[in-house]
Amino acid sequence: MLTNSLFDRFRLTVAEKNLHIYGIHVYQEGQGTVTHRWRTDDPVNLYSASKAFTSMAVGICQDEGRLQLSDKVLDFFPEYKDVAAYGSEEATIRDVLHMAPGKVFDMFEYEGISKEDILNKDWAELYFRLPVTKKPGEYFYYCNPCTYVLGRIVEKVSGEKLRDYLVPRLFTPFEIYNPQWHTCPQGHTEGYSGLYLRTEELARLGRMMLDGGIYNGKRIVSAEYIKAASTDMISTHGWNNADPENNSGYGYQLWGCSREGVYRADGAYGQYTIVVPDKKAVVTLNCHQETNGMDVIRAVLGDIVALL
Repeated sequence: MLTNSLFDRFRLTVAEKNLHIYGIHVYQEGQGTVTHRWRTDDPVNLYSASKAFTSMAVGICQDEGRLQLSDKVLDFFPEYKDVAAYGSEEATIRDVLHMAPGKVFDMFEYEGISKEDILNKDWAELYFRLPVTKKPGEYFYYCNPCTYVLGRIVEKVSGEKLRDYLVPRLFTPFEIYNPQWHTCPQGHTEGYSGLYLRTEELARLGRMMLDGGIYNGKRIVSAEYIKAASTDMISTHGWNNADPENNSGYGYQLWGCSREGVYRADGAYGQYTIVVPDKKAVVTLNCHQETNGMDVIRAVLGDIVALL
């Protein structure tokens, strides 16, 4: 069985490298769980690890027959076809899951979109107005509006806001009640960030993915979607200073890791649930690492996963 001695070397690395970790949770099938905390276990903003929950919503919608990953994204927004940039009509849901719709701009930074637009206009419209400069499906560009639009598609096909759609289908089975998730100024779930969970609550997502879409005996999302989300990866080679932990591919809102077969939900400052299929394990952390969150991943792989 796992014991807290698993953290001995890791805790030294945390101190030596000043990794600013709040807490860590390790699960291994058949061996139980162990945790260690450096501060209280409060709900924290998962930042971009929220994206993995949006991805699961897309998978559940597909399982329910509400959409297919080959569907064209703009078809869900006929009201914006007249203002969408040329080429926007080509991108599929799969392209957007891969952060590869051909739009290599972030609407929150694009010079053609003002602060007044961000506050007062529909963000879906602003997204479609961004120019298409690459062939959809071929070029990775990390862009929060992609995930936001995925959440809006879930809303379009279900009639429920993303957060509300996931409550009975994922959060309640996870025994997470009334989760806090930020919205845009128009009241739509952000999708790309703003979900607040405790470390062990985030770990439930990792365990569900490790178990092929099942949590505590209940099917949440199909095994086929989990496999595709974690293995159908677009190249991220050369992105973000060529760090190997950022250049091992990007699935359906999930990052590949340098260790073969390992993947993660990943949020700013070190919000991770890292799935290690060959070890049948999940390592989950909340942190506030402002310099290089990849050092946290390397510590996990070297000081914990290597010992399992």
